[in-house]
Amino acid sequence: MEIDGENTLQRKHSHYQNLDEVFIVQNEVYRGQQYSQIYFARLHMMRTILHSLIPHWKPHIPVVTILGLEEGKECVLVGTLYKHMKLKPGILDEYAKVRTVVPIVQPHNFMHADDYLVLEDESGRVKLEGAALVPSVYVTGVVAAFLGKESTAGSFLVQEILEAGLPPQIEKPLKLDDDKYVVFISGLSVGNSTSNPLQLQLLVDHITGHLGDEKEQRIAAEIVHVVIAGNSLEFSRGLFDGQCLQNGLKDLSKLSEPFKELDIFLTQIAAGVSLDILPGPSDPANFSLPQQPLNRCLFPGSSVYNTFRSCTNPHSFELDRIRFLGTSGQNIDDLEKYSEAKDKLEFMERTLRWRHLAPTTPNTLGCYPFTDRDPFVIESSPHVYFVGNQDKYESRLVKGPEGQIARLITIPKFCETGVAVGLNLRNLECHALSFGTQFSL
Repeated sequence: MEIDGENTLQRKHSHYQNLDEVFIVQNEVYRGQQYSQIYFARLHMMRTILHSLIPHWKPHIPVVTILGLEEGKECVLVGTLYKHMKLKPGILDEYAKVRTVVPIVQPHNFMHADDYLVLEDESGRVKLEGAALVPSVYVTGVVAAFLGKESTAGSFLVQEILEAGLPPQIEKPLKLDDDKYVVFISGLSVGNSTSNPLQLQLLVDHITGHLGDEKEQRIAAEIVHVVIAGNSLEFSRGLFDGQCLQNGLKDLSKLSEPFKELDIFLTQIAAGVSLDILPGPSDPANFSLPQQPLNRCLFPGSSVYNTFRSCTNPHSFELDRIRFLGTSGQNIDDLEKYSEAKDKLEFMERTLRWRHLAPTTPNTLGCYPFTDRDPFVIESSPHVYFVGNQDKYESRLVKGPEGQIARLITIPKFCETGVAVGLNLRNLECHALSFGTQFSL
């Protein structure tokens, strides 16, 4: 970066540590694996946490298993929730959707007034009832503790609920001397007919310091890291049908065009700034969570830089002892289908308080069938929690009882909004970066 052709601005740097090891799938074996094992691992991990909290919550109430319930006797149950949903789609619905002449209209949300919750542990299951319980808040897969009594009808009348709460947090640096910024982008959708190359180039020029006056360039020099949170590529469905194969290599060559265009943009960024890219549902990666890193051979230009990192989804890392955790949006989008909240930030806050990044896995959100662990259990609270591919930018600070502070961020789809998000590492304040290309005469 040069100012007046003489003075050169030096870009600031930060210490980076990748924490994606827990999301890396190694020695993949799908033969005969059942999803019951990941539920068992989740219950075991979460029950240990809840049992440590119950003595401070209800010190004189016994904790029993479902099989050990006694009618009318007050106790605490710890288990995994199952949400019975009248409108939840099943495999027969998918078959009917293919075979029927009249298209089936799928609702945006599958909630119904008759939905109810069932609690499960290794010994059995019991239906939950009571005014303290709001089924619309919870989803299948959440582990929590419930205070109540068994009714004469055999259900469990819930009086109070204990969630795990925000997990412990590593100590945040007392004070960072200078402003340092992280830029979040998602939903580039390169290859989409509505994608605006000029808009994306403005973003790149801002990050690299080739846009604006001296003040703008000084701000650009304070950008130390860029995160691209999923759905960077998008392909026309017609490229994968039989007609495309009949037309030969001419149409097939169109498949490589979005890759080349994206690589050009990433190369410009990686030449000067540290860059992480996550896969999303529209990207060429495995569909189930955790999505594994995009193959570096897809990016021959940008991958030669040591600043370029292809990461997992979910993605976790640290910058100057500030811990980040985020996804490309599938976990929050799935929660919106099976529960209700006032906004996406509330869904995000619930996942932190449940200490689980994607509680609907593997019930309604696909995931790898882990046998000995659940990588989505949040063991350490992030300082910054981001989710990509949302409709709009929102942000909120969440505080825990032990001084935990987490900045929640929803990153809008750049292709549709032209908006990225900037975060200041010094104080965790964030703001929208809007790049418009429409001019009026």
